Amino acid sequence: TGGGLRCWGSNDYGQLGDGTTTTRPAPVDVSGLTSGVQTVAAGERHTCAVTTEGGVRCWGANERGQLGDGTTTTRLTPVDVTGLTSGVQAVAGGGNHTCALTTVGGVKCWGDNTYGQLGDGTTTARPTPVDVSNLTSGVQQITANAFYTCALLTSGGVKCWGSNGDGQLGLNPGWTPLDVVAPQPLIAPQITSTPVTTPTVGRSYTYTAPATG
Repeated sequence: TGGGLRCWGSNDYGQLGDGTTTTRPAPVDVSGLTSGVQTVAAGERHTCAVTTEGGVRCWGANERGQLGDGTTTTRLTPVDVTGLTSGVQAVAGGGNHTCALTTVGGVKCWGDNTYGQLGDGTTTARPTPVDVSNLTSGVQQITANAFYTCALLTSGGVKCWGSNGDGQLGLNPGWTPLDVVAPQPLIAPQITSTPVTTPTVGRSYTYTAPATG
C-alpha cells in the first residue's frame, strides 16, 4: 500500500531486482523501488514495474532485449525502459518480450519477436519499444503469454498477435499463417465489438468471457 515492491523465489537472472543472483525464499526489497510503484508484471525471467509517474523500469534476463533499455545485458537492478519514462498506465510480461499500455490507449512492445509477438509487422527482436501496428489508441487492457500478446479494446473487442500454432489467437476459420505479426480480431464477428472481460492467456490457449453489468 506504500507503493513499494518486494520479490522472492528464483533469482538466477536477477529477476528479483535486489542486486544479486541469490534465490530468496522470503521477500526482499527491489532496489530503488521501495515506493512509487503503481503496478508490476513478471515475464519468464524478467520483471517490470510502472511507476506512479507513468514510467517503466525492468530488471532480470535481457538476452532478447526484453528489458527495453537498448541492450541485451542482464540487469540485477531496475533500469529505465528507453522512451517510456512517463505516459504508461500498465505493463505485461511475456516469455522474453514485454508490452506497455500507454495513457492514450496505445500499445508498445519490445524484446523477442520470433513469432511476431511484438505486433510491429516483423519478426525482428527489438531492444527498445516499438508501436504495435494499428494500436496507437483504443486499447484499455493488455495481456501477454510466452509467445503471443492480446489487447482488450475500448469497443469491447479483442485483438491478438504472435504465435498461433495451436489456434490460440482465435482467428477466423481459414486463416492460414501459424504466426501473426500484426494484431488480428479474435473470432470475428463474435468477439470484435461485443464487450468482454480481459483475455486470460495460457501457453497455447486464450480465454475470455462476456462482460457483465
